[in-house]
Formats: sequence, C-alpha cells, structure tokens
Amino acid sequence: MKLLSVNVGRPRPVPYTSQPDGVTGIGKQPAEGPVRVAAPGPKGVGASGLAGDAVCDTRHHGGNDQAVYAYAREDLDAWERELGRPLANGCFGENLTTDGLDVSGALIGERWRIGPQVVLEVTAGRIPCATFQGHMGERRWVERFTRKAATGAYLRVIEPGEIHAGDPVEIVYRPDHGVTAAMQFRAVTTERELLPRLLAAGEALHSETLAQARNYVARQRD
Repeated sequence: MKLLSVNVGRPRPVPYTSQPDGVTGIGKQPAEGPVRVAAPGPKGVGASGLAGDAVCDTRHHGGNDQAVYAYAREDLDAWERELGRPLANGCFGENLTTDGLDVSGALIGERWRIGPQVVLEVTAGRIPCATFQGHMGERRWVERFTRKAATGAYLRVIEPGEIHAGDPVEIVYRPDHGVTAAMQFRAVTTERELLPRLLAAGEALHSETLAQARNYVARQRD
C-alpha cells in the first residue's frame, strides 16, 4: 500500500460554486516534493490539513475532522471505465491518491501511518456537492456518486509531519466495530436507519455525524 500522489489545489473562480467569493480549490494537482500535514483547526476556522492546499468554502469543507481527503486509484479506474474518459490523480479533489488500499471500506477510527512521520485517522466518507458536480461536468453526478458509494475517506491528523508521493501506507490500528466510511456515508444519505449502528464507532466519528446519530436515536426513543 502506498501513496501514488499528494495533491493540492489553488483557488480559482468558477461559475458552479456557492462559495461567496465564487472560488474553489477542488481542482487539485500532484505536488512535487514533500508536503507538510498538520491539524488545521476546527471546521469553519481551519481549512486544509496540507500546506499549500486551498479549502475555499470553510462552511462545508476543511477543519480537523476533514483535514485530509483520500481516494483510491482503483476507484478512479472504475470511474474511468464507467465515464469513458481518463481521470488524473487529484481530479476528485482528493489530497491523497492511494494504491492497494480499500479507502471506502476503511473503518471509522482506523489509523494509517504514511511515511515515517504522519499518522491519520478515518472519520467519514465524502458527501458530494454541487461544486463537485460542476467540476466533473457530468450530468446527475451527485446522484451517481451517491448510488455507487465509493466515497473515499476523510481523515484527521493524529501525528503531523511531511509526506510525499511514493510513501508507504501502513494500517497501524483497526477497530473491531465494523463501521466503514462507506457505511457512514450511506447512513447520512440514503439509509438513515443505519445511523444507530454508527454509534459503535464513538468519538472517532466525524463530530457532525456523531451528533446526527445521537439525535436520531433520541428521536426514535420519544
């Protein structure tokens, strides 16, 4: 298991984002050389966990629970076949394009060591938005991405440091609750009856999902 690329984006104006300034950093490109990774701070204040990477709409993106976004090259390859066009590393807005790692099947709370320094922890799957759809230029993209549920994974930074393309990825901790990034995604999108099962992942869950699951369970008891 390894990193194929570490991808960062710069702000650029587009017609398809709701970000107040009309800019997005979703168009990411592989970086040359090492990239510093650190916890960016709370959502709404912090942005990307990668130095030099733009997160423009901090209302919905970035922050400690979404510091890094990873997507598997294997899933990009599957989308290439479905869409009939090449998809470069970083084209889904992912910071890390991986090889040999089941990213969507990663467990919430699973920890990855990348290179000699960095440790990241899985928090959630990625929810597609209108900016993603506009960036991809595919009709009904949000619906198609949701249906496939090959979500990739958001991660928080446990141990900061530098990473670069070619670094090995090692799973150093796997919890035993069975709650994956893909399950979390389905629970908050199309299968809300799964929300109570997410509570087994506890505080490792993205804080917004944890609150959503707890509220759902409380309502069921009323």
